Amino acid sequence: MTYSIGSVSQSDLVSRRQKLRGQRRLKLVVIIWQMVIVAGLGSALLWVITQPIWLITEQEQLSVEGNQLLSDRAILSLISLDYPQSLWVIQTQILAQNLESHSPIAKAKISRHLFPPSLRIEITERRPVAITQFKSKVGASNSKKMGWLDAYGNWIPLESFSALERTGALPTLKVIGFSEQYREYWHPLYQSLSRSPVKVFEINWQDPGNLILTTELGVVHLGPYSSRFSEQLNLLDQMRELPSKIHIRQVAYINIKNPDSPLVQLLNKSRAIKIQSN
Repeated sequence: MTYSIGSVSQSDLVSRRQKLRGQRRLKLVVIIWQMVIVAGLGSALLWVITQPIWLITEQEQLSVEGNQLLSDRAILSLISLDYPQSLWVIQTQILAQNLESHSPIAKAKISRHLFPPSLRIEITERRPVAITQFKSKVGASNSKKMGWLDAYGNWIPLESFSALERTGALPTLKVIGFSEQYREYWHPLYQSLSRSPVKVFEINWQDPGNLILTTELGVVHLGPYSSRFSEQLNLLDQMRELPSKIHIRQVAYINIKNPDSPLVQLLNKSRAIKIQSN
């Protein structure tokens, strides 16, 4: 059965309009209640986070983990935090980035803890492996600063580990002439040195064309640093019996610039002895 427009009664039209108005009112009521609930939750959350129990009021609420060379006090002194401050509004990522901007610290992570309210600071330190006088350019002039190198060539101010320096727990390897241009080579060079059984006391890198090592076997000239550095160190290890063949006081330096033809330069500069490698 079909209905024409004229067959719809006036009462039906009124009923439909009332129904639509009721639906719109219901939607409006739902929206209002949703806004009230959200506002209430927001106010409740704001009230909760501003309560004194969630405040960081003193440095004692900060704990430090993972540090072995730096003291807790030294690390905490690097954190700029105004007290009191809500645990929830402290920007932990920014604080961690600020810590990482200090050369003794390789990585920092800061996390919130609720019971009791506190901040946990996890530190990964740069471990010094050598002492050096670092050369860097400041404007048109060169600047030289004493400091430590880690295994990746990162420079660390000398005073960073002053307490450990007094205990003798810091490395004794000395690097002369280290500069920015050598940074990319330092990690593979140091890895090779750390695996070598030959004790190295000093690295002289003042001349890019001749890397000089002071070792337990004497002074060693290697020429420019190259991919053959590990091979040169292995050759040096094979020369351990050299002092039994040549008096060490007669030797000016060991020349292994060419690992295929090692030489011992005697103090009498006109003489050099070719060494047969094993």
